[in-house]
Amino acid sequence: MIVINRLVKKAQKGDEKAYITLFQQYEADIYRMAFVYVKNQEDALEIVQETAYKSFREIKTLKNPEYFKTWLIRIAINTALSHLSKGKKVVHLRPEYAETFSTNEKDVSLQITLQDLIERLNETEKSVVLLKYYEDHTMGEIASILDMPLGTVKTTLYRSLDKLRVQMKREDMYEQ
Repeated sequence: MIVINRLVKKAQKGDEKAYITLFQQYEADIYRMAFVYVKNQEDALEIVQETAYKSFREIKTLKNPEYFKTWLIRIAINTALSHLSKGKKVVHLRPEYAETFSTNEKDVSLQITLQDLIERLNETEKSVVLLKYYEDHTMGEIASILDMPLGTVKTTLYRSLDKLRVQMKREDMYEQ
């Protein structure tokens, strides 16, 4: 953490090498987050690149260096949402690409179903669920990333999980 704080402070003073070193530490996380939103490699890479540009341009506005990753993820999410709102083509997740799928066919089916169900959530609900369960952020971190009150994040998460449960039950009934 001390190294990151030092790198952030150097980057804020205009040190490009420090910024590149910092960004590279989180580039894979940003790509995964972007891919979950846009569902294809080309657009996800574009979001990573745009996030790098925006964050480098705005790094002087970061007040607390220890929140660099949170700040960076917020920029990535906003960039992905902006990208989607521009009416860009969304390509659905291909099972053969998803890294998290296990070799068990039942697990693959469940993962695909969960991915489809998550897609039915609105953008705020999707962001909260993904940050909590895909990125393992705390509720406080999610509130900070999405710039929402903690109570709103909790309510959104619980309502989203309820929606997913109801949808899972419906899907389960259709399969039987």
